[in-house]
Amino acid sequence: MSTTDIPWLAVLGLGAAGLALAVVATIRRTYWLALFSLVPVCGGLLLDSLQISRPNDPVFLVLLGVCLVALATVAGSPLVSLVMTNITKLPEPVDANAGIPRDENAAPTATSQQILRGGATIGYLERFALVGSLLVGQAAAVAIIVGIKGLGRFTELDTSVARERFIIGTLVSLTWAALCISVLVV
Repeated sequence: MSTTDIPWLAVLGLGAAGLALAVVATIRRTYWLALFSLVPVCGGLLLDSLQISRPNDPVFLVLLGVCLVALATVAGSPLVSLVMTNITKLPEPVDANAGIPRDENAAPTATSQQILRGGATIGYLERFALVGSLLVGQAAAVAIIVGIKGLGRFTELDTSVARERFIIGTLVSLTWAALCISVLVV
């Protein structure tokens, strides 16, 4: 490694820090901490736009790839939660994991608890699937990912508020994953 590799090493270090802060943001529900995840991604895109070449060290490239894939997958959840809490203020109670309004008067059941936890898992899987499809050059798979997610949530999207939150959350999630992975594929 030479001194010309320092900017990319900084991106890797900031990526690891951003990933750690995204995990903390999710656990503590302090979603604004996930904004630090933007720094390494924007830094990598800036270095790419300035045509500052990456180090050719295979270990570095693997670490950068793993870091960006993890950042795309993990930091998406607190970022979506941050956007949802700040853009759409709903009068109805909202499930923090799925972002879909639910009936406060309905008795919780084992099934409803599984559905509520499924929202976060769906988000992680959709971002990971998007990253994987873009890495192998199959951008058309994004349509399949969105279609599967839409079909899975179709019965819960009976109000305009639920549909709006679904669309906003999905677009934020997928845009974040695509932004992260663009550092690798550019």
